[in-house]
Amino acid sequence: MTHVPVRVAAHASAHASVRAAAGDGYGGGVRSTTEGVVNGVTDGATGDGVMGGGATGDGVASGGATGGVLPGGGVPGGAPATAPWRVVITGATGFIGSAVLRELLRTETGTGTGTGTGAGTSIRATARKPPTDAAPAAATDAATDAAPAATTDAAPGSPSPLAAASAVPLEWRAADLSDPASLRGVCEGADVLLHLASDIGRDEERCELVNVRGTAALLDEAVRAGVGRIVHLSTAAVYGAGPHAGLGVDEVPPAPVSPASRTRLAAERLVLEAGGTVLRPGLVLGAGDRWVVPALAELLGRLPARWNGGRGLLSAVAVDDLARLFARLALASDGVPGGVYHASHPTPVRNGDLMDTLIGHAVFPQRPSGDSGDPDGPSSPDGPSSPGLLGLPDLSDLPDLSWEDCLERLRATPGRVSERQFALLADDHWYRSDEVWTAAGCDPGPGPLVRVAEAADWYRTHLRTRLQAQLTAS
Repeated sequence: MTHVPVRVAAHASAHASVRAAAGDGYGGGVRSTTEGVVNGVTDGATGDGVMGGGATGDGVASGGATGGVLPGGGVPGGAPATAPWRVVITGATGFIGSAVLRELLRTETGTGTGTGTGAGTSIRATARKPPTDAAPAAATDAATDAAPAATTDAAPGSPSPLAAASAVPLEWRAADLSDPASLRGVCEGADVLLHLASDIGRDEERCELVNVRGTAALLDEAVRAGVGRIVHLSTAAVYGAGPHAGLGVDEVPPAPVSPASRTRLAAERLVLEAGGTVLRPGLVLGAGDRWVVPALAELLGRLPARWNGGRGLLSAVAVDDLARLFARLALASDGVPGGVYHASHPTPVRNGDLMDTLIGHAVFPQRPSGDSGDPDGPSSPDGPSSPGLLGLPDLSDLPDLSWEDCLERLRATPGRVSERQFALLADDHWYRSDEVWTAAGCDPGPGPLVRVAEAADWYRTHLRTRLQAQLTAS
């Protein structure tokens, strides 16, 4: 099947529809926040979530386009995007965003996905706080295969992790989704918009401000600038608590519970109205993951067992493989598929196999010899004993627990990870994801378990650093 690029309508009616979809109060009534809204880090670093770069809960999935390709971009007057490729990427300092940025730079230098775009690609990377050594448009920062995995952890305002020379022009720009004025002109001259930034916190008003109104303002800019291709990062958590096994796009009714998922789904609708493509990954794993594996470590400490025999099937994807998919959709000369797509690895992962891989690579920190995890010992802010935060017991012979027993014991042991989040990590949450990889002509890679093993050193270091900080604080 031949794909034609998505072309955004640069006319007043499309422009008005994007603004209207954001709801009342758009524009002058939008207030800026000064803390917690991270346009560039919250696509997976921390927060109320485990899926799709961090968001959890449920969203409304109805009304989204699925499958296929939008002829001419699905917009009157649509036309193919042409080289040179000028790409804007939001959230470029976050967990997923930084991986996509590295892949775009590697692709152009011939070490990445090999989309055959040739010379001429330029990148405008945006973040709420760009790196302190952010390069102007003429700079030549890029990442190489030799770049350390820990560079995925770069915080806003820190030095750029992209240290090796490349011929790809990389321009950094400060842009905050909570402040529409900061977005003006951000898409000027661009052919492609990769929208990877979002707020995944628990504050409803803030999520609305960033994820819905901020996305509407960004799409206004894309429409005004005539951007020809939009690809947006969402989350499979929009489907709710589950369990779900082998579902296609929107095959279950929505059941939104978290502010992050509700507003990320509202952002999906805006992107679809603008003729874009939406990707919904499940669990995103790899170096820089500050939520999924750390949450598993806490849960294993609170509940040292094989949860329901480890049978839960999970949709998961390695961050570097997801980044290759985004890069392919950004730069592919033969166009991109329109609508909503699941974007995990096509083969689901058993929870038990994931835990075995992590345990086999000694990722989880264990208690020092002689430390029994006495409840009268040091405590954490999350509960009186919080065993998951004080190192884990012997993991060599974990008992099987039924699902009911798991929930009962989890409720008896306070902690940061909720029962709903436990279900997302341990029960069936598997969504068919082969379609987008086939449509994009992108190899999904060897699978999350192989990639997790490759990231084991980063996970060990990160979890031990967290453990040490918690012990010091106690």
